[in-house]
Amino acid sequence: MYRIAVTNRHLCEGDFLSRIQKLAQGTEYDAILLREKDLQRKEYKALAEEVLAVCEKYEKKCILHTFWQTAEELYHPCLHLPLSVLEEMPSSKRGKFLELGTSIHSLKQLRQAEQYGVSYVTAGHIFATDCKKDLPPRGLGFLREICTATKLPVYGIGGISEKNEEQVMAQGAAGVCVMSGCMRT
Repeated sequence: MYRIAVTNRHLCEGDFLSRIQKLAQGTEYDAILLREKDLQRKEYKALAEEVLAVCEKYEKKCILHTFWQTAEELYHPCLHLPLSVLEEMPSSKRGKFLELGTSIHSLKQLRQAEQYGVSYVTAGHIFATDCKKDLPPRGLGFLREICTATKLPVYGIGGISEKNEEQVMAQGAAGVCVMSGCMRT
Protein backbone atom coordinates (compact mmCIF):
# COMPACT_ATOMS: atom_id res chain seq x y z
CA MET A 1 0.00 0.00 0.00
CA TYR A 2 1.28 3.43 -0.98
CA ARG A 3 0.72 6.03 1.75
CA ILE A 4 0.89 9.78 1.18
CA ALA A 5 1.18 12.19 4.12
CA VAL A 6 -0.80 15.35 3.34
CA THR A 7 0.35 18.42 5.26
CA ASN A 8 -1.68 21.03 7.07
CA ARG A 9 0.34 23.34 9.34
CA HIS A 10 -2.79 24.25 11.28
CA LEU A 11 -3.32 20.64 12.41
CA CYS A 12 0.33 20.10 13.28
CA GLU A 13 1.12 19.50 16.92
CA GLY A 14 4.47 21.13 17.58
CA ASP A 15 6.92 22.59 15.11
CA PHE A 16 5.90 22.00 11.48
CA LEU A 17 9.40 21.43 10.08
CA SER A 18 10.15 19.00 12.91
CA ARG A 19 7.01 17.09 11.90
CA ILE A 20 8.18 17.06 8.27
CA GLN A 21 11.56 15.73 9.38
CA LYS A 22 9.88 12.96 11.38
CA LEU A 23 7.71 12.00 8.39
CA ALA A 24 10.68 12.11 6.03
CA GLN A 25 12.83 9.96 8.31
CA GLY A 26 10.13 7.38 8.87
CA THR A 27 8.93 4.50 6.74
CA GLU A 28 5.20 4.87 7.42
CA TYR A 29 4.67 7.22 4.46
CA ASP A 30 6.02 6.91 0.92
CA ALA A 31 5.57 10.58 0.02
CA ILE A 32 4.75 13.96 1.53
CA LEU A 33 2.23 16.20 -0.24
CA LEU A 34 2.92 19.81 0.78
CA ARG A 35 -0.67 21.07 0.70
CA GLU A 36 -0.71 24.46 2.40
CA LYS A 37 -3.68 26.02 0.66
CA ASP A 38 -3.83 29.18 2.77
CA LEU A 39 -0.40 30.45 1.72
CA GLN A 40 0.28 32.93 -1.04
CA ARG A 41 2.70 31.84 -3.75
CA LYS A 42 5.74 33.63 -2.30
CA GLU A 43 5.15 32.18 1.19
CA TYR A 44 4.51 28.74 -0.26
CA LYS A 45 7.77 28.84 -2.23
CA ALA A 46 9.78 29.71 0.89
CA LEU A 47 8.17 26.85 2.81
CA ALA A 48 8.57 24.48 -0.14
CA GLU A 49 12.31 25.18 -0.26
CA GLU A 50 12.63 24.22 3.40
CA VAL A 51 10.47 21.10 3.07
CA LEU A 52 12.23 19.97 -0.11
CA ALA A 53 15.59 20.28 1.64
CA VAL A 54 14.37 17.99 4.44
CA CYS A 55 12.85 15.51 2.00
CA GLU A 56 16.01 15.43 -0.11
CA LYS A 57 18.14 14.83 2.98
CA TYR A 58 16.09 11.74 3.87
CA GLU A 59 15.35 10.71 0.28
CA LYS A 60 11.59 11.07 0.80
CA LYS A 61 9.44 11.94 -2.19
CA CYS A 62 7.80 15.35 -1.93
CA ILE A 63 4.85 16.49 -4.02
CA LEU A 64 4.23 20.21 -4.33
CA HIS A 65 0.66 21.56 -4.45
CA THR A 66 -1.34 24.37 -6.09
CA PHE A 67 1.48 26.49 -7.54
CA TRP A 68 2.78 24.93 -10.75
CA GLN A 69 4.95 27.99 -11.36
CA THR A 70 6.71 27.40 -8.04
CA ALA A 71 7.34 23.75 -8.88
CA GLU A 72 8.73 24.87 -12.22
CA GLU A 73 10.98 27.51 -10.61
CA LEU A 74 12.30 24.95 -8.14
CA TYR A 75 12.81 22.36 -10.90
CA HIS A 76 10.64 19.97 -8.91
CA PRO A 77 9.12 17.14 -10.95
CA CYS A 78 6.16 16.14 -8.71
CA LEU A 79 3.06 18.28 -8.57
CA HIS A 80 -0.55 17.97 -7.41
CA LEU A 81 -3.07 20.57 -8.54
CA PRO A 82 -6.71 21.22 -7.77
CA LEU A 83 -8.67 20.43 -10.94
CA SER A 84 -9.60 24.11 -11.38
CA VAL A 85 -5.90 25.08 -11.39
CA LEU A 86 -5.03 22.20 -13.73
CA GLU A 87 -7.68 23.46 -16.17
CA GLU A 88 -6.03 26.89 -16.27
CA MET A 89 -2.48 25.55 -16.60
CA PRO A 90 -1.13 25.88 -20.14
CA SER A 91 -1.06 22.48 -21.83
CA SER A 92 2.57 23.09 -22.82
CA LYS A 93 3.50 23.08 -19.10
CA ARG A 94 1.68 19.86 -18.09
CA GLY A 95 4.15 17.53 -19.78
CA LYS A 96 7.11 19.08 -17.98
CA PHE A 97 6.30 17.26 -14.75
CA LEU A 98 7.34 13.69 -14.13
CA GLU A 99 4.28 13.23 -11.94
CA LEU A 100 1.12 15.32 -12.15
CA GLY A 101 -1.91 14.57 -10.02
CA THR A 102 -5.25 16.15 -9.24
CA SER A 103 -8.16 15.76 -6.86
CA ILE A 104 -11.49 14.53 -8.16
CA HIS A 105 -14.93 14.27 -6.59
CA SER A 106 -17.01 12.72 -9.38
CA LEU A 107 -16.81 10.48 -12.43
CA LYS A 108 -17.15 13.58 -14.63
CA GLN A 109 -14.11 15.15 -12.94
CA LEU A 110 -12.19 11.89 -13.41
CA ARG A 111 -12.82 12.10 -17.15
CA GLN A 112 -11.64 15.72 -17.19
CA ALA A 113 -8.49 14.78 -15.29
CA GLU A 114 -7.74 11.99 -17.75
CA GLN A 115 -8.00 14.46 -20.62
CA TYR A 116 -5.38 16.65 -18.96
CA GLY A 117 -2.91 13.76 -18.89
CA VAL A 118 -2.53 13.34 -15.14
CA SER A 119 -0.54 10.41 -13.80
CA TYR A 120 -2.80 9.79 -10.77
CA VAL A 121 -5.88 11.11 -8.96
CA THR A 122 -6.96 11.46 -5.36
CA ALA A 123 -10.65 10.68 -4.87
CA GLY A 124 -12.68 11.77 -1.91
CA HIS A 125 -13.64 12.50 0.56
CA ILE A 126 -14.33 8.88 1.45
CA PHE A 127 -15.15 9.04 5.17
CA ALA A 128 -16.38 11.82 7.44
CA THR A 129 -13.58 14.27 8.20
CA ASP A 130 -13.15 17.47 10.19
CA CYS A 131 -11.69 19.08 7.06
CA LYS A 132 -15.09 18.87 5.34
CA LYS A 133 -17.53 18.94 8.27
CA ASP A 134 -20.42 20.34 6.24
CA LEU A 135 -20.19 17.81 3.40
CA PRO A 136 -21.31 14.19 3.65
CA PRO A 137 -18.62 11.67 2.69
CA ARG A 138 -18.81 10.09 -0.76
CA GLY A 139 -18.15 6.64 0.64
CA LEU A 140 -16.54 3.41 -0.44
CA GLY A 141 -19.00 2.83 -3.29
CA PHE A 142 -17.89 6.09 -4.89
CA LEU A 143 -14.25 5.07 -4.54
CA ARG A 144 -14.93 1.66 -6.09
CA GLU A 145 -16.72 3.35 -9.02
CA ILE A 146 -13.73 5.64 -9.64
CA CYS A 147 -11.17 2.84 -9.31
CA THR A 148 -12.99 0.59 -11.78
CA ALA A 149 -13.54 3.45 -14.26
CA THR A 150 -9.86 4.27 -14.85
CA LYS A 151 -6.44 2.77 -15.36
CA LEU A 152 -4.88 5.64 -13.42
CA PRO A 153 -3.71 5.01 -9.86
CA VAL A 154 -6.40 6.26 -7.47
CA TYR A 155 -5.61 7.31 -3.91
CA GLY A 156 -8.42 7.56 -1.39
CA ILE A 157 -8.53 10.71 0.72
CA GLY A 158 -10.71 12.02 3.50
CA GLY A 159 -11.08 10.55 6.96
CA ILE A 160 -8.55 7.79 6.28
CA SER A 161 -6.85 6.13 9.23
CA GLU A 162 -5.22 2.82 10.09
CA LYS A 163 -8.69 1.61 11.11
CA ASN A 164 -10.22 1.98 7.65
CA GLU A 165 -7.38 2.03 5.14
CA GLU A 166 -7.81 -1.68 4.31
CA GLN A 167 -11.42 -0.93 3.34
CA VAL A 168 -10.09 1.72 0.96
CA MET A 169 -7.59 -0.69 -0.55
CA ALA A 170 -10.31 -3.32 -1.01
CA GLN A 171 -12.07 -0.93 -3.44
CA GLY A 172 -9.13 -1.05 -5.84
CA ALA A 173 -7.24 2.02 -4.64
CA ALA A 174 -3.50 2.26 -5.25
CA GLY A 175 -3.05 3.82 -1.83
CA VAL A 176 -4.26 6.30 0.75
CA CYS A 177 -3.74 9.92 1.70
CA VAL A 178 -3.63 10.79 5.40
CA MET A 179 -3.73 14.31 6.81
CA SER A 180 -4.89 14.41 10.44
CA GLY A 181 -3.13 11.18 11.38
CA CYS A 182 0.25 12.35 10.14
CA MET A 183 0.01 15.90 11.47
CA ARG A 184 -1.30 15.07 14.94
CA THR A 185 0.74 12.06 16.01
